[in-house]
Amino acid sequence: MSDLYGGLDPRNIPTYSIGDAARYLRIPSSTIRSWTIGYSYSVKDGSSFFHPLIELSKGKNKPYLLSFTNLVEVHVLRAIRVGHKIQLNKVREALDFIDERFEVPHPLAQEDFRTNGVDLFIERYGELINASSGGKKELKESLNAHLERIEPDDSGLAIKLYPFTRSDEVDNPRLVVIDPRIAFGRLAIAGTGIATNVLKERFQAGDSIEELAEDYDCDLPSIEEAIRCELSAA
Repeated sequence: MSDLYGGLDPRNIPTYSIGDAARYLRIPSSTIRSWTIGYSYSVKDGSSFFHPLIELSKGKNKPYLLSFTNLVEVHVLRAIRVGHKIQLNKVREALDFIDERFEVPHPLAQEDFRTNGVDLFIERYGELINASSGGKKELKESLNAHLERIEPDDSGLAIKLYPFTRSDEVDNPRLVVIDPRIAFGRLAIAGTGIATNVLKERFQAGDSIEELAEDYDCDLPSIEEAIRCELSAA
């Protein structure tokens, strides 16, 4: 696969702006920026710096760009943010613990994290914040809901991400996907190379959903979901 990209794995190519990531993952840009770039904040004796939780791929000069692997990591961290009060320093300690146990880069994007890393992470995170057993159960359910939307390749590395396109995590279809090998990694209708932003632009220009479905030989529900999630994100 890497031969098609000049020897580079497309998953690790800096491709997505912070704005793209925010739109695809439905997470505020400010949150993604703090997780991937860090931020300065005032303290009594001057200022300090919060170091990022996620290491960006090579090429950290502005504009900052995320790789597909970074998108997956942000998606998984979202599970902690949704419904749980984030204590970022505690999240960092738990992630460092996982890094040490797995001894691989970007463990949140590895299938091993799903099979035996979730319990390790929850236990460590729960201890750090004195979480109740009920709180740990909720966090595990949220993490699993996010991990189920990540499809690994044969080596266990994430290769497809089906982002949440609706507010309710339980009732989210899997009609659109981010695949770094398809449509230059843009959000697209699953099983096709049809980028959702292209459909949105044509719809806003006056084409009907029926016309788009016929032009792209695609079913109506997929066209509707693609346009809906683009307009919703906008």
